Amino acid sequence: MSALQLNDIYLARQRIESLVRRTPMEYSPSLSQRVGVAVYLKLESQQITGSFKLRGASNAVAQLGVEEKARGVVAASTGNHGRALAYAASRQGVKATICLSHRVPANKVQAIRDLGAQVCIVGQSQDDAQREAERIAREQGATLLPPFDHPAIIAGQGTLGLEILEQQPDVAQVLVPLSGGGLFAGVALAIKRANPQIVTHGISMQRGAAMHASLAAGHPLEVEELPTLADSLGGGIGLDNHYTFHMTRDLCDQLHLLSETSIADALRHAYREERLVLEGAAAVGIAALLDGLIEPRGPIVVVVSGRNVDIDQHLRVLAGADA
Repeated sequence: MSALQLNDIYLARQRIESLVRRTPMEYSPSLSQRVGVAVYLKLESQQITGSFKLRGASNAVAQLGVEEKARGVVAASTGNHGRALAYAASRQGVKATICLSHRVPANKVQAIRDLGAQVCIVGQSQDDAQREAERIAREQGATLLPPFDHPAIIAGQGTLGLEILEQQPDVAQVLVPLSGGGLFAGVALAIKRANPQIVTHGISMQRGAAMHASLAAGHPLEVEELPTLADSLGGGIGLDNHYTFHMTRDLCDQLHLLSETSIADALRHAYREERLVLEGAAAVGIAALLDGLIEPRGPIVVVVSGRNVDIDQHLRVLAGADA
């Protein structure tokens, strides 16, 4: 196992340039006024499959050999990785099997099926889905492509960090949703190698934040998944985590946990002030700013990671509910 290098991210960008969208960076007048410094939103919610996950999935599939592509790929997912892998595999002529727990919202399950992937629904957690994916890989010879703890996945997500540096070269702080750590590790590696003085913030929810609990314990933990508006941030980091635990530990300057009320407020702010329909996981950076958790030193870039929300849930939140 070798450590990822910045060059891995540049190679990933060359590999996936024609497969993903370079997403916009937009100035937020409302958040800038609220915080007192310039705030920009990196709108990965406008990625082709509705989330950043397409970057890592496209890079991982593109790196497979001819025989590996013939055997297909398999993955566990809370929804967005599965959707991205299904899309990336279909673009490159590869069969995909996606394992999901019963907690994954129905809209995300259907979106994966619509892309032609085989879907297996098992258990009540990301860990249950992961064990099923590992079984399929062993028995069918498919290549296991996990949602975050894989060098090609991390490098692909890191291409988002390169875009941040190019679109906002004087960025002082970057806020990144944090779950298994693939997005955070890739973005933070790109950011910190360019300028170690840029402050990196990992943002998650209070309910079942596995990476936060693992970092506090000093080793990967299995954490109970709980219902949360930020469902894409649910799931464990894997007890045998090889990459993202250590990278997050080494590259994260500050880590913040948000209440469900704060996430709901951020979803409402995003819709009313930014004209954005987001999933809860994508709004946690906005929530951290609204809660006053971030020192007002800018420019600040907030990674807005995805839009694949259950619309009925979103309407309930807009109406004033916190769930």
